[in-house]
Amino acid sequence: MPEALPGTLRALAKRLDVVTVDRLWIFPPLVRGRREWGLVAVSCFVAPNDLEKPAAPDGDQRRLYTASYSAERTGKGLVINPVLAEEGAAPLDRLPRVMDGVVRRSPDSRGDAREVSIAGDIDTFEQLVAELEATLPGEAGRTGDP
Repeated sequence: MPEALPGTLRALAKRLDVVTVDRLWIFPPLVRGRREWGLVAVSCFVAPNDLEKPAAPDGDQRRLYTASYSAERTGKGLVINPVLAEEGAAPLDRLPRVMDGVVRRSPDSRGDAREVSIAGDIDTFEQLVAELEATLPGEAGRTGDP
């Protein structure tokens, strides 16, 4: 269901200001028959006053979100249900280990996440979505807001 991931990213952009997005980790989806489940981890830049505890002096703190989705192909087309959740904040240098831990704890080995640097650039984000949509065979599915 190649429409599920770009649909989820578009829904994510409606909830988060893309200029705050530092990077994405796109995990390989789980596909079973006509259903798919996927996960995108998102690190966002934060201002020091946005954190409960003081930020490091070099501004290396990131707010971490997850955008999980389920997608199902029905007789009426593809329905995508994305859910955005705030997970907390962490120093930038810890995020690769966190993502590796997600892969290690997964009950089925689907591979490593694809890391994509957005660096707050709307054009980079739109290029990623366009790249994913370029592989679509026809009309995209209906997407709910996360």
